[in-house]
Amino acid sequence: MEFRVKLAIIYYSATGNIAQIAQEMAESAEKAGAEVRLRKVAELAPQSAIDANPAWAANAAATTGTPEATADDLIWADAVIMGSPTRFGNISSQLKQYLDTLGGLWHQGLLADKVYSGFTSTGTLHGGHESTLLALSHTFHHFGGIVVAPGYTHPDKFTDGNPYGTSHHDAGGTAPVDDTTRAAARIQAERVVKFARAISAAHLAA
Repeated sequence: MEFRVKLAIIYYSATGNIAQIAQEMAESAEKAGAEVRLRKVAELAPQSAIDANPAWAANAAATTGTPEATADDLIWADAVIMGSPTRFGNISSQLKQYLDTLGGLWHQGLLADKVYSGFTSTGTLHGGHESTLLALSHTFHHFGGIVVAPGYTHPDKFTDGNPYGTSHHDAGGTAPVDDTTRAAARIQAERVVKFARAISAAHLAA
């Protein structure tokens, strides 16, 4: 019987782009045979800031049913995909706060030997897509994780143009998540499941 991969998709999304990409990845991974936990990290911004931005407030309302990520989600998972909007070429403080709570698990070696991958969205065309994904991968390396990037392994990745992970350019909030981004998200999720299945099967056989 084929090994069923346990995949945690953990993200922070303000105005909803990252949430949409995460949902696309979750659906694609489930179709590829994975068991998926879709989780958002805790919000740190004050309610006044959220209410002042209609898109932010709408996304907060739309994702009230999405559970918040806990450390247990990482222990449970064979593979983890994390997503964050770009903040000055780096990940959001909300996702960073979640990562900073994982020191105990890291010290016990409980985050090692899992497959990790990342995705992002930015408001400007050259606003930190790659630097955000590379910054996120630094953490994965510290975990002792196995970083699986999509690379240029599918024709659609040449259209998307980012070998480090899925990234979306929302043109300052005027460009919704499109078919190019969704295709890239599907490719990345399927690739993560593929390699997590192979690695987990090898561990079981060892």
